[in-house]
Amino acid sequence: MAAIEDYAPVVGESIVEELFLLAKQLGGVSVQNINSTAVGGGVAEILMRMIPLLQQLGVNVRWDVIRGDDKFFVITKKFHNGLHGVDVDVSQEEYDYFLEVNRQNAEMLSFDDIVFVHDPQPIGLVEKRTDDKRKWLWRCHIDFSNPHPQIWKFLERYINRYDTAVFSAPQFARRLSIKQVLISPSIDPLSDKNKDLPESTVDEVFQRFGIDRSRPVVTQISRFDYLKDPVGVIKAYKLAKKSVDCQLVLAGGGATDDPEGAQVMEDVKKEAGKDKDIFILFLPPASDLDINALQRGSTVVLQKSLKEGFGLTVAEALWKGKPVIAGAVGGIPLQIAHKYSGILTTSVEGTAQWIKQLLNEPEYAKKLGVNGQQHIKENFIITRHIKDYLLLFLSLFHKEDTVYF
Repeated sequence: MAAIEDYAPVVGESIVEELFLLAKQLGGVSVQNINSTAVGGGVAEILMRMIPLLQQLGVNVRWDVIRGDDKFFVITKKFHNGLHGVDVDVSQEEYDYFLEVNRQNAEMLSFDDIVFVHDPQPIGLVEKRTDDKRKWLWRCHIDFSNPHPQIWKFLERYINRYDTAVFSAPQFARRLSIKQVLISPSIDPLSDKNKDLPESTVDEVFQRFGIDRSRPVVTQISRFDYLKDPVGVIKAYKLAKKSVDCQLVLAGGGATDDPEGAQVMEDVKKEAGKDKDIFILFLPPASDLDINALQRGSTVVLQKSLKEGFGLTVAEALWKGKPVIAGAVGGIPLQIAHKYSGILTTSVEGTAQWIKQLLNEPEYAKKLGVNGQQHIKENFIITRHIKDYLLLFLSLFHKEDTVYF
């Protein structure tokens, strides 16, 4: 794990010094993060990198993960899909079971000065709130722009019991009785997934998976989820392949709170058929170096999401100077200025057309990558994320003061 001082060459000495000053203002305040999975997905990945850095800054911070059985996570996956606008049916018995699991977890947990709850799965823990001494934050990492009305109505009464709600993009904000804050996620440039790699490492990974680096490689790296549209990626590749030579890599894994991954994988394999230029890679959790190498060795990187909370795989690829074609959804447009720092797309056909153009115009593709890398450096590095969180924590105890984010 990198030391907080190691980020100075990336972001500047003054940024690191500012983080120490802000952390000192928290004094002995304890901060507790709670989510539903320790492995898989962007929330766990961010917390895994951020918690040790906050501790190095002197913040008394920890991370708890709630427990749930298969039935619970089937229900929360329905919530997830419904909040992204998918038409789902949640019964009263399922809502009741969801709350029962939250109540069981609440009995097993002790709570700190600041309770920072991530996403809908543990949202019901706030029922355990007994006074105003503890501060409760609810962080939404998913696309809330068009939530299922019934699910939103259910969650809203719990969200309004928190002190502040935190969203990743402006369009996710809702009408709430509590304060709302915009804090975008971030990447860690010194992590195994994002740090510089020698070409020999990139070559070794491509050789291990049987991918030919002498030919163009188009890659999407995401968990196997319908909302990431891996089947649509294959369809776009097939259309592009009629005009340009290329290979397709679909790489990713699953999350412990996502029961749909196996079915999505079957659909992907069916769509891929027997095309020997399609590489479907189900990667275990400890595959960050492989993911890093796959992105660095790719010619074009895709993130053809249909819905997206933020889409950190876009920031990861842009950080590596890669031209990115991504769905114009969720927080992705915050990361990509169309035709300047990447390409935004809304269809299979449009994605295919842009794949062809970027493979045929390598200088333009390179320019997109250069601009994208600079944009990520200025806006989506973990030190900025930590600063925003420290300011948020301080604002909870200084309601009469103005705290600038």
